Amino acid sequence: MLKQDYKFESRALYPELKGKRVVVTGGASGIGKATAKRFALEGARVVVFDYNEKAFDALKEEIPGLTGAVKVDVSSEESVKAAFTQMDELLGGIDILISNAGISIRKKFIETDFSQWKRVMGVNLDGMCLCMMEALKRMQGEKTKDNAGVILCTASTNGMEGHPFYTDYNASKAAVINLVRSVALEHAPWVRCNCICPGYVLTPMQEAEYTQEMFDECNKGIPMQRHADPAEVAALYAFLASDEAKYITGQHIPLDGGETA
Repeated sequence: MLKQDYKFESRALYPELKGKRVVVTGGASGIGKATAKRFALEGARVVVFDYNEKAFDALKEEIPGLTGAVKVDVSSEESVKAAFTQMDELLGGIDILISNAGISIRKKFIETDFSQWKRVMGVNLDGMCLCMMEALKRMQGEKTKDNAGVILCTASTNGMEGHPFYTDYNASKAAVINLVRSVALEHAPWVRCNCICPGYVLTPMQEAEYTQEMFDECNKGIPMQRHADPAEVAALYAFLASDEAKYITGQHIPLDGGETA
């Protein structure tokens, strides 16, 4: 486990999120779990989508107010449709989608086989597309400019600039940024659509790819000298879903400790 002293403490700030129907994909770990916790803290009704069904019991213990957890492979149209049908039964609709599920595999591009490329694109891009489509179908006709639906996606600073060893991941996240822009333009004003571009975040995915030495060396290149806490990303999601962000749409917002500056 990578060591970092900093810890962010979440607190409820947005009473208008109470009772909102929220879906968080990739919600069983990392940024997704932190986001599900934050929206539950705000009083929202939260359903988590995740492929790791084994994590659900622990997740429900960590988030006592969790409405439900659904196993889903976001890269499969059939699985996503079935998951949203279960969500309908649990929530009766959707107000906020946090499309967060993603994977990365550290490997040189020339060593990347096409099956890996398709898998990364399937989860990171196709998964965003499929979940957004299902959410939009349910929001259409229900939402108005005064009561807009919210779609928020996890992109990455890797989608804003090149990085070695993550070509497939980088390409998928760049596509997510432009997907969000286009969806925002097509569906305003009754849906707001934005994405967050985290830099380095201390998640299980990061821990699986980095040694402590790599982690420490990486932090030297970040102006804030540390990785983000997943709860800090969740805090930005809560703000973007709140009424205080009603005029923000079509944006990709870096959260990177100043790295891209």
